[in-house]
Amino acid sequence: MPPKVADLPMPELLDTLRLTFGYDAFRPLQREIIETHLAGRDVFALLPTGGGKSLCFQLPALLRPGGLTVVVSPLIALMKDQVDQLQAAGVAATFLNSSLTAKESRSRLAGLHRGEWRLLYVAPERLMLDNWQENLKAWNVAALAIDEAHCVSEWGHDFRPEYRQLARLRALLPEVPFMALTATATTRVRTDIIKHLALREPEVFIASFNRPNLTYRVQPKDGPLKQIIEFVRKREDESGIIYCATRATADRTAEALAGRGYAARPYHAGLAAEERARHQELFLRDEVKIICATIAFGMGINKPNVRWVVHYDLPKNIEGYYQETGRAGRDGLPGDCLLLFNAGDAAKQSHFIDEITDAHEQQVARTQLRQMMHYAESAGCRRGELLGYFGEAFPLDNCGACDNCLEPRETYDGTLLAQKFLSCVYRIRQASRFGCGVNHVIEVLTGADTERIRRWAHDRLSTYGIGREMSRPQWAAVARELMRLGFLAQSDGEYPVLELTAEGIDILRTRAPVTLTKPLMLPKVRRIAPRPGEIACDEILFDRLRTLRKRLADERSVPAYVIFGDATLRQLAREYPVREADMTGIFGMGQKKQAEFGPVFAAEIAAYLTDNSRQTFND
Repeated sequence: MPPKVADLPMPELLDTLRLTFGYDAFRPLQREIIETHLAGRDVFALLPTGGGKSLCFQLPALLRPGGLTVVVSPLIALMKDQVDQLQAAGVAATFLNSSLTAKESRSRLAGLHRGEWRLLYVAPERLMLDNWQENLKAWNVAALAIDEAHCVSEWGHDFRPEYRQLARLRALLPEVPFMALTATATTRVRTDIIKHLALREPEVFIASFNRPNLTYRVQPKDGPLKQIIEFVRKREDESGIIYCATRATADRTAEALAGRGYAARPYHAGLAAEERARHQELFLRDEVKIICATIAFGMGINKPNVRWVVHYDLPKNIEGYYQETGRAGRDGLPGDCLLLFNAGDAAKQSHFIDEITDAHEQQVARTQLRQMMHYAESAGCRRGELLGYFGEAFPLDNCGACDNCLEPRETYDGTLLAQKFLSCVYRIRQASRFGCGVNHVIEVLTGADTERIRRWAHDRLSTYGIGREMSRPQWAAVARELMRLGFLAQSDGEYPVLELTAEGIDILRTRAPVTLTKPLMLPKVRRIAPRPGEIACDEILFDRLRTLRKRLADERSVPAYVIFGDATLRQLAREYPVREADMTGIFGMGQKKQAEFGPVFAAEIAAYLTDNSRQTFND
């Protein structure tokens, strides 16, 4: 049985944080989570992508005087990635999964029986094998951490049935504290996680969903390949992900970029497993800068220097969109998130939703799509919209890092248009005793000659043809904004109909002024500075240090960020340390890394300064 940490002398948390991981301070809630876990309590932790979930179980594993911390992880690539980074920092960590040969597995199992490892990463299905029960008892397990814990919930965005079996470990390891961690979870999913993992009166920690270093933009889709090429041209040396709705679009986009000389590859379930794995590895190693992917790509990818994420198509829901944009800027440096929006994309999504056989699932999908449309077309703060979805209020009126806050959209007097649309909905209901969908209302407004209009005598309504001055897409945009403003409501179900809300009836009756927002326009070229998370540095030296980092990483067959992250290199290129001793306190520079890599980076900086002068930077 593992010793109780509360009874043991506790080393200083900050010393371990600084000496092993090279960080001077904890991120929000990390310290509280770690202290609660070390006291033997179960913990549920919801931290956003890039919020430092891994440290919450890695650091306690080093502070305990003995015992093994078992980390449940759903992805082979993520296990290897985290173990590589831990070993580079001098931590005794290993993993067991199907990628190992029988000889490698036997060697690691023997090491576990000898107590050589502090952390073991393992997949849930392997952990539940019968012969592992004796192993877990023999290995003196001190803690169990369940990463990507939303996989236990059918309401999460990546349900894995094997996660449900993990609750059986509670009976096998009754004294061992459990920690469940996830980056995105609604209230329903949080409840599911606590229930299905059998957490015992857990301490619940929920961090802010705000990612201040990310800038969110939505642009009207107008020649998307051309728009993406223009976007990438300004970011040639940066890594990014382009999310596409279909495999064909991912292939076509990757081919178009590669044809123009960009290092781009597709990633989707239609590729052979070996090809997918190769493309992912090339991306992690910075051999490939751009991945064009379906949503199959990204969960658990621990690449901190993804600088941008583009959505070629409208995502299905806000939770997925938040998760995918969150893969940019994990290192805290600035990240750009661009969504290309066309109302026609929603029609494509609706077609897929029509094919869902379960009525409840179909209704949920329609509601989520409407929420996504609302986000894309909203004139309000993007950050406020995202946080509001997760039940968090953003305290500012202007976030300073989204298109609507940086370049507010123009508004206009939409009173007449609102009166026309609302009165048309009212007249249809009054004459027919039933409501109609958006498209039919627009057909009545624009004076269309359809079989349904003739059959229902809607061509005799006073509102028939009073909106001929606008096109149908323009009226559709007005309708969606009237819904966002709360003047119209749309029913659920396969054939949603429009209804006037109490506020809409009041507007119709009083003819109160209505202000509408002009549709999304293509942006004006404009540079915003400084950006949240930005570290000004000598860009030429930064590029030289990146080249050096790549060479060191290739020699060791690990991704470049295992050596140092971009934030570390930017600080080196800002402060110009020419001796290893001068590097103490540099972000991400733990003791082992400073000893191993400090001299070679100091020599590179010194060589650079023989031909170049130092630059100075304002805080």
